[in-house]
Amino acid sequence: MTATASTYLQAEKVADPSGVTTGTISDVTAKTAGKPTLEEIGAQAGHNKIAINLTWLLMTGFLVFFMQAGFALVETGFTRAKNTSHTMAMNLFVYPAGMLAFFVCGFAIMFGGVGPLGTLGGFDGLNQEVSIHLFGHTFGLFGTKGFFMNGMTDVAVLGFFLFQTVFMDAAATIPTGAMAERWKFASFAIFGFIVGGLIYPIYGNWVWGGGWLAQLGTNFGLGHGHIDFAGSSVVHLTGGVLAFVGAKMIGPRIGKYNRDGSPNAIPGHNIPMAVLGTLILAFGWFGFNSGSTLAGSDLRFSVVAFNTMIASSGGALIATLWMWFIRGKKPDLSMMCNGLLAGLVAITAPCAFVSPAGALAIGLISGAIVVEVAFFVERKLKIDDPVGAIAVHGANGIWGVLAVGLFADGTYGDGLNGIAGNVTGLFYGGGAGQFYAEFIGAATNLIFVGLAGWVVFKILDVTIGNRVTADVELAGLDAHEIGVEGYSGIKLDKNAETPQSR
Repeated sequence: MTATASTYLQAEKVADPSGVTTGTISDVTAKTAGKPTLEEIGAQAGHNKIAINLTWLLMTGFLVFFMQAGFALVETGFTRAKNTSHTMAMNLFVYPAGMLAFFVCGFAIMFGGVGPLGTLGGFDGLNQEVSIHLFGHTFGLFGTKGFFMNGMTDVAVLGFFLFQTVFMDAAATIPTGAMAERWKFASFAIFGFIVGGLIYPIYGNWVWGGGWLAQLGTNFGLGHGHIDFAGSSVVHLTGGVLAFVGAKMIGPRIGKYNRDGSPNAIPGHNIPMAVLGTLILAFGWFGFNSGSTLAGSDLRFSVVAFNTMIASSGGALIATLWMWFIRGKKPDLSMMCNGLLAGLVAITAPCAFVSPAGALAIGLISGAIVVEVAFFVERKLKIDDPVGAIAVHGANGIWGVLAVGLFADGTYGDGLNGIAGNVTGLFYGGGAGQFYAEFIGAATNLIFVGLAGWVVFKILDVTIGNRVTADVELAGLDAHEIGVEGYSGIKLDKNAETPQSR
């Protein structure tokens, strides 16, 4: 191989088969211009690989950031016109609020002890993890390097910060849909800072920062530990649990339930807006999942992208058919949207580890889950979730990580979390260890995020209050909370703003 490379690089100009010059040997940085050594050629190749990986990381991060527009459109479309500005404002402000908190302390807590960033050049400044030692094992709890990004000027760590920030933003924005149309903006704003600075980073450290859930494999032999490739638990389940706790505590919108407990429909004011937002989310999700390779040189991203696409289609298909034939209703457009999103949430954790057939199965199951959980939350638990965030992100966040333990086919993941061999689920002969690790990770999220969210919402409730007054809610939150109506100068159809019996 060395001789072949040496012979090839003797040519002053490198041309493709069409005869078009594509580069010169002078492009290689060398002590003697035009005559690089093999060591210098190797150094240049390494630099190019890191550049490819960093470019990939940033470009996919930009796609994930664009998903914020999708969230804003989906949530606003599924709610009423009188609350348009308020819903949009929450989706906008959660980004700077969460990001600044992540800058101050969230990134350090989550990744301050993660170790070298291998695919991005090996930056090793994130090397301080607070751990406890119990029963002969070490359990990582949180990092302590990188508060205010102090000393973090390396290009790799700054690019990594951007990529991880937009993931945090997705988690923080999920509760805004479940609590829309009655949440005080001041309470929401404080919540955004706390999620970005504390709740999300702590759980994230346990899974992605080398913490104790990631160590379940090395400490207890449970597969590769809790594996979540792109965020079914870290991002979506976290957001879904916070949405569940917040929506339960804040209570349903006025008119949502009759005295006998039966629910009334409160239609969204702009379904085309919601559909457009759904498609934007699906587009950005290719960056969400594929970018989680953290390396454009890791060609597994093609498998990830395909699995993301097929699972989302399966989720949309089954959600539509389930509503139509199992529930005996019309092919509901809003449930089509949520079915597609459910498939995306469910495939987010296992996307790199499963076959195309496995990805389709995961997506198909997610479509049934989202419908049944949405009905259960609304009718049995009496929780008012205007956009279905609990069913989409919470229930299918759980399903996504459990699917790793079932459908991982043993073709990828060698060395993850310090465990040799590829990730293999129960259905492919991997034993129950990986499934147990996924179950523990999901249960931990439910307990920790649920309790942390309850404490935060409770403190906010007894101090500044979580909910607007009844007169503000009836009139619409735009003018009172934001100061500008979403459709200023347009006379709204009050009949469209009123709950409808069903």
